Formats: sequence, C-alpha cells, structure tokens
Amino acid sequence: MGVFDVDYNKIHERTDFPYEVEVTHHTWIEMPDGIRLSAKLWQPKDIKGTTKGTVLEFLPYRKDEFTALRDEIRHKYFAGFGYTSIRIDIRGTGDSEGIIEDEYPQQEQDDALAIISWIENQEWSNGAVAMIGKSWGGFNGLQVAAHQPEALKTIISLCSTDDRYADDVHYRGGTMMASDMLWWASTMFAYNARPPFPKFVGDRWYDMWLDRMENTPPFVEEWVSHQTRDAYWKHGSVAENYSDIKIPVLTMSGWADGYPDALFRLMDNLDVPKKGIVGPWAHEFPDMAIPGPQIGYLQEVVEWLDKWMDADGDVDHTDEFLVYLQDSVKPATSYEYREGRWLDLFKENPETLDLLEGHTGEQRLKNIQHHGLYSGVYCPFGQDGDLPDDQTIENALATSIMLEPQQEAVNIVGQPVARLKVKSDVKEANVHARISDVHPDGEKTLITRGQMNLNHYRSHEFPEDLPIDEYIDVAFTLDVIGYQVPAGHSIEVSLSPTYWPQIWPAKEIAGLTVNLEASRLELPVVNDFEAVSLKHEQAETAAPLEKEIHREGSRTREVIKRLTEDEWVLEDYSDEGLRTLPDLNITYGTENRNAYIIRENDPISARVECDWNVIVKDDDIDTEMKTKSVMSCDADYYYLVNELVAYNNGEECFSKTWEKKIKRNYT
Repeated sequence: MGVFDVDYNKIHERTDFPYEVEVTHHTWIEMPDGIRLSAKLWQPKDIKGTTKGTVLEFLPYRKDEFTALRDEIRHKYFAGFGYTSIRIDIRGTGDSEGIIEDEYPQQEQDDALAIISWIENQEWSNGAVAMIGKSWGGFNGLQVAAHQPEALKTIISLCSTDDRYADDVHYRGGTMMASDMLWWASTMFAYNARPPFPKFVGDRWYDMWLDRMENTPPFVEEWVSHQTRDAYWKHGSVAENYSDIKIPVLTMSGWADGYPDALFRLMDNLDVPKKGIVGPWAHEFPDMAIPGPQIGYLQEVVEWLDKWMDADGDVDHTDEFLVYLQDSVKPATSYEYREGRWLDLFKENPETLDLLEGHTGEQRLKNIQHHGLYSGVYCPFGQDGDLPDDQTIENALATSIMLEPQQEAVNIVGQPVARLKVKSDVKEANVHARISDVHPDGEKTLITRGQMNLNHYRSHEFPEDLPIDEYIDVAFTLDVIGYQVPAGHSIEVSLSPTYWPQIWPAKEIAGLTVNLEASRLELPVVNDFEAVSLKHEQAETAAPLEKEIHREGSRTREVIKRLTEDEWVLEDYSDEGLRTLPDLNITYGTENRNAYIIRENDPISARVECDWNVIVKDDDIDTEMKTKSVMSCDADYYYLVNELVAYNNGEECFSKTWEKKIKRNYT
C-alpha cells in the first residue's frame, strides 16, 4: 500500500447524508500579486442560502491525482453534512501558478489569508472557515491561526508541530536527521517537478512545467544552511508565542507518528478550547491508520465543526486529552492492530519513575558507527518495514543497562526525560538514549528514544565547544509514549554517541563517559487510571473514487554489510504503485530508492542517496521525472548534489544539476 493510496478494505462507507454533493474540479482563486491558485470544491446540493461554513485544506500534494483518493472520502463527507469543502494546491504545485520556494514560507501564509478573504466574499459562504489538515496541512493550519483572521473559527491539526526545529524531519535535539533531511527534501524535489494539467491551465502547461523545474529550488540546500534554531526555524513555529492562537483546536497524532511530542506541548500550552487524541497510529488519518484501532475521525471533526463554526457566546465544552495506553507486544516491523486502553490524561496525575536510581559509577559508552540500522523510520506512514525490529542487536551495539524484572506492571504515559552527567574527550559529540521492553524469552521491543547534540547543551541557537574531559549536565526528552511494561518483563536502557541513520554522525569518534550516580532517566507513569471509551469508535467515510490498479505498491528495507568495502548499508525501496483514476483519466505512480551508507570507525564516510521516478499522464500529457539526490560530508563541510531529468512523451525535455557546499556548524 502506497503512502498516498487509500486501503479500500478499511472503508466503512456512509450513504445517508443530509445533502447530496456536487463537485467542481477546478476554479481559480487570484492572489493579490496576480498569481492564481487552483481549487477543487465539494458543496451540498439544494441547500438554501449559505452553507454551514467552509472547510479549507491547503497542500502542495496535487488535488487532481496524488491526494484525490483521500480527499474524496473526507471532503465529500463534510459537504454531505452541509459544509463547503475546498482543497487548494499551494502556489507552484499541481495546477496552481507560480513557484514554491520552500516549506511554510511567509508567502504561503499570505496566500492562505487571501484565500480565507476570498471565501468570505463568495455567495455560498456564511463567513466561517475551518482549516484542516494532516502534516503539511496541520502545520499551516497552526501558522495561519496565529495570524488571527476573523473568519477562521477553528483548526483541526493532525500530525503536525508547533516547533519546526525541535520536531520535524530536519533536526531533533539539535542533531541533523540523516534519515530524513535528504529523503524528505528529495521527495519534494521530485514532487515539485510534476506538471500542471492542460485540462485546467490550457496550452501554457508546458511552459509552466519548464519554469517550475528550472526555478523551484532543492529545499535541502536551505535546510542544511540553518543548523541551529535561528530565525529561519522560528518562523512558522507557533511555540514562539502560543497565545497568538485564540480559536478552538482539535489535534491528533499517533505513537508511531513522528509528531506526538508537539501535540503534548500544544495541549499543555494552548489557552483555548481544545481536544487532543493520540492513538497507536502512524503518520496517517486515524480512520485508516495502522496500527489499529482506527476511530471515527470524520464524526469527531463534524461534531467539532458543528460546535465551533457558528459559535455565538458561551459553548458547553470541557477539554479532553485522550491517549491510548498500548499493551506490551513482541517486536515487529509492522502491526495491523495494537491492544490497549484509552484514558483521559487531563483526569490523571502521572508520577515519576527514575530508571537509573541506584546505579553508580562511571560508564564509558560504546561508539559504533552502524548502531541504529534496526531503528525503523523516524516518521512511519504504516508501510511494511517501517517500525523498529527486535532491539537485541541494537542494544548490544550500545552501552545497555538491564533492570531487574518488574514486580508490577508499569504504565508509561507521557514524555520521558534523560538528565545525564556526561563528559567527552572531543569538542563535538552527540548522545542517544533508548528504552526497551525485554520479554521473558529475551526479545526486545523498542518503547521510546531520544537524542541530543551535546554542543547544544546550553542553547539550540548558540552551540559551543564541549569542555574536554569535564562533566556537563545535559537534559533532553525522549519521544512521548503510552506503553505498558507487564510484570515479569525487564526494562533496558541503552546509551550511545551514535544512531545511524537517524543522527548524522559527529566529525570524529567521541569517547563519552556518563556518571550514572548523578544521572536520571525519568519515566512518567500512570499505574492506576480510569479507562474511557471514545464516542466514535467506528470509522466511516464518504464513497471512494473508482481506481484502476496497474501495479500494486510494495516495500523492502534491507541491512547489508559490504564485506569487501567494510561498509554498512540500509537500502529502503518503496513503490507507490501505478494507478488510474477514471474520474479524470489520470494515471500516476512513483518509485523511491534510498541508501544510507557508512563505514565502521569512519564517521565522515556517512552518505545518503535518494532516487525517485515519477509518472504523471492523462488524455493530454505523458510525463516522467527522474531525480537523484546525494548528501555526503567531510570534517568541515556537507556536500549536496541534486539532479533532475524530465521526459515528455518519452523524450528528454529537461535536465539540470544543482550542487552546494555548506559549512558544518556543530552537526
């Protein structure tokens, strides 16, 4: 199953809507600078006067084909309940004019504000708007809410972040994310190269396409140029001032997603009516996401919209923070379902358990470059092979501390914190911490993990040399989690200066020593709680689009040791499949191959390669885009190479290479 596909086996179709729905595949919305954006609308038929409000989703992922399957089952659902629902391509993507310059630039936010103004002036509009979205659409919903447009009444933000430096695919704990920095940039590099459709933009489609490929930059160049939490990352990070958001917020994520930490911060810091839901899910909508159980996401949203879109005066509301406590499970790289129970964290009082209590002495940490190859992906979408494998090998490659078997079950709910007293024999170093559930038969399931660039121990904005062989105090978070360690199981703590490929390695091998007696690893535990039930446990959607499958999606992830070259390689191949949507007779598909390469005892041998092949065609066009992105380093610089070759009707029509050399800055 591809990332942007929809598993029709999970569809629970609702048929009894208050309204029939009509669809407008394309209409132009003109921006103040004259650039026009392409919008698709789902609207209730035969509604008297204005609709109940407008649901807006604003993305770069192409409404006509790439998100069409997921859009149809959800936007049509909203329209069936009386809302106008709009899906708009960000400028420079899909059928929209202009160039996309980066993730979340000011221009994107300005465009969103102009769109909201346009909606207010339509005859079908009642003047109330909700922004909705997962990932990119969840990000820009938070960002636009901070601008406080009067018409924006609420946002529904899924799998998103309040802090672009702390919680995204670029940096975590001040470390560079080798696993995702280039991969996600290469993804957008390939996605952004796709053409608009002549059926909507006319004969100028080809010139728009060439202009798009020539002038859309490889995003990775900008991202690697900003290695600290500077103004670039503060822009678009609502954590800079949570009080800028003054409207109700519904937010969701999953334990297997890359962004549940941010949801916890939002629930702690937003001073507005709010509801948070965290299930066992990967980076996907919770009505389809795995691991299950799925929930009635669309029912939750419609209920939320009905409450807040025309709210006038006091509204009966109590904040809820519903989280799923997962039962212990044997390690596997994919799960269809996770057993567990729901609780409302706002009604509980977590206590703290220190895993290092009673441990004494100094411990020098193992430093092995290929430690981390069995870590799974940072932000799983629910594909086969996404999740961490048995941690037996990983824990052997780190310095691991096994605790005595638990006498009683331990319910970990919330964000663990590592507080380490550590010293280094070099000026630059990283540290990684991991907690595993050790089953009685010895198998080890990863519970949670976290990482820290030690040069950021005082500040993510102003890194500094480490003092040589002097202890410093370092505090960093591990990923939030809900997980029960049963009685009879053990907990194992693992510490390491490396975690490839999630951490780009420091320029030289660091000798780190931890003073265990002066260190803590704090777990939030809720051992006694009142289980709750969700109001909407059965997912439902609108009717899906017809699709014709030409090639099913597939996924492989392989760890390889090249004995003749002393290299470790993680090869990750994902085929999104090839399908046609008869609705507009569009055929599309992608293939992606990534390689993460490192040699033992040679941290500057680190290298990432990402290749994409993208096909888009319909009655008028037949196009193919091939990209190759490479990131490597030496002790002083990162080296970036991005290549794009495009084909029109089988013949090469465009070729360009971008090269960039960027100084390392304590990463």
